[in-house]
Amino acid sequence: MSDNTMTRVTDSDQPMYGPRTLLVCGYSADAQDAFLNMLKTEVKAPTPVVFCTPEDGDTLLSELVSLPDGRQKGREGKMPPAVIMSGITEKELKLIMNGWKTLGLPRQLWAALTPTSETWTLRALIRELQSEYMAMLKQQQQQQQQQ
Repeated sequence: MSDNTMTRVTDSDQPMYGPRTLLVCGYSADAQDAFLNMLKTEVKAPTPVVFCTPEDGDTLLSELVSLPDGRQKGREGKMPPAVIMSGITEKELKLIMNGWKTLGLPRQLWAALTPTSETWTLRALIRELQSEYMAMLKQQQQQQQQQ
């Protein structure tokens, strides 16, 4: 299922793939508010945010990014924290990630929508991101042991 075509993020003003939307998963109501406030501060252009819950797990990403702004705001559900970005610029991606660091929220998963991933369900993408994260941690541990 892995696409594994990571590329270096630049300061491009060209929109990335997909409709302009952020899918946000696994945030408490307070964290949702903090994220939205950070987004308004860091990214000047209006950016729709769709909050996802476990009930969205079997929904295709292509469907989720088409849902209305603010959907499920305030609803919480046990999910790994994640943000899936669609249609924003690489410059905005950097602003969002840097702004997120200031919020003091727990570590989370990040992804950008691609032509491949838009055909996946939310659950499948989250599992893939978790798997990639665990592989990265294992690789880092092995490198530390070799030093």
